[in-house]
Amino acid sequence: MHVFYLHGFASSSRSSKAAFFGARLAERGAMLHAPDFNEPDFSTLTITRMLEQTLAFIGALAPGPVALIGSSLGAFVAVQVALRRSTAEDRLVLLAPALDFGGNRMHALGDRGLEAWQETNRLDVFHYGFGRVMPIHYDLYADARRYNSLEARPDVPIQIFQGRRDTAVDPATVEAWAAARPNVELHMLDDDHQLAGSLDYLWREMERFIFLGAGVPSPTPGVAQTGP
Repeated sequence: MHVFYLHGFASSSRSSKAAFFGARLAERGAMLHAPDFNEPDFSTLTITRMLEQTLAFIGALAPGPVALIGSSLGAFVAVQVALRRSTAEDRLVLLAPALDFGGNRMHALGDRGLEAWQETNRLDVFHYGFGRVMPIHYDLYADARRYNSLEARPDVPIQIFQGRRDTAVDPATVEAWAAARPNVELHMLDDDHQLAGSLDYLWREMERFIFLGAGVPSPTPGVAQTGP
């Protein structure tokens, strides 16, 4: 099983979650592959680039099933990857998935904000991976509108972890998305967008889901399970 971690927007492949999952996988003799979507330049980031980078990484490995762990915007991309390559053995794990990133979520800027972003081709955001404010081009938004993860239905087993106190991703949207797909195992947690307080729980459930699959009893698909 090849395991990939797809980091979120303004984060990096060396985030605390990537480091945590990488260490847990190493303990069981597995490797975490974590593409850095900031390369070659954060300002020119697009969904298409993230998608192509991930597919290229997967294609460079020996054939085999793939588990994609996507965080926030990385989850949006993971859904798109799963639509383009999937086998019965593949697994999809979504952490606080920004499923509507290309639609309503970006409209939080408002019409005037979007117009200014388009005119200047610059939006300053705080990059948590680099620890400073950095510009992002309007192409991110324009390109994201080409992809619809909110309506997507990847035909692979899916596990979702969503915090009830998340202010970046609407928990109700994630719950509705999961309820409409019988192949989804949903875990609603008393946590925020980072899910930092639930990492041990995430790993325990994720390890079962990725490596043991149907061999171990699972929570009822499509039904919210309460974590820590």
